[in-house]
Amino acid sequence: MIAGPSGSGKSRLSRRLGLPILMLDDFYKDGDDPTLPCIDLAGGAPIVDWDDPASWNHEDALAAIETLCRTGRVEVPTYDIAQSRRTGHQVLALGGSAHFVAEGIFAQEIVAECRRRGLLADALCVTQHPAVTFFRRLTRDLREHRKPPLVLVRRGLHLARAQRAVVAHAVALGCRVISPEAAYAELSSLSAEPRTPA
Repeated sequence: MIAGPSGSGKSRLSRRLGLPILMLDDFYKDGDDPTLPCIDLAGGAPIVDWDDPASWNHEDALAAIETLCRTGRVEVPTYDIAQSRRTGHQVLALGGSAHFVAEGIFAQEIVAECRRRGLLADALCVTQHPAVTFFRRLTRDLREHRKPPLVLVRRGLHLARAQRAVVAHAVALGCRVISPEAAYAELSSLSAEPRTPA
């Protein structure tokens, strides 16, 4: 399980590890869901708070993790962040891998339950300096047209101020803090371990 602030390097680390990846951000709620939380940031009208766990379907994510662990394959949603909705589904299969990475900004919210169910190998919270995270997040979000530029800047400044609390929250929920490079050094050998059939 790889948690961490938005823009901290979770996705890049996951790709480098060469393991199957379950993208937990694909379990966001659709943008027209009436249960979505909102936040009032300085400089504009309230916007959906996509950094609040209430914007995410944790039960669906848990079910996908358990199915993948037990059977080696699972059907997962494809979510378009720019459109704020699910646009389809795809099958994720482990093949011969003994491990997979579940990564996303809400990964910490399900660490305890995954551990209780015997599904968890490790839980990391990757983090970097807030200024580095802010720059990388904004560059990525602008490149991918995730939201209007002003929204991205306002959100980015808010997240930079909140980063220390986000990391502390992940630790409280069972993650250990580590840099992306240190995490890669620790986990890079996992891709060589074969899967034992259930």
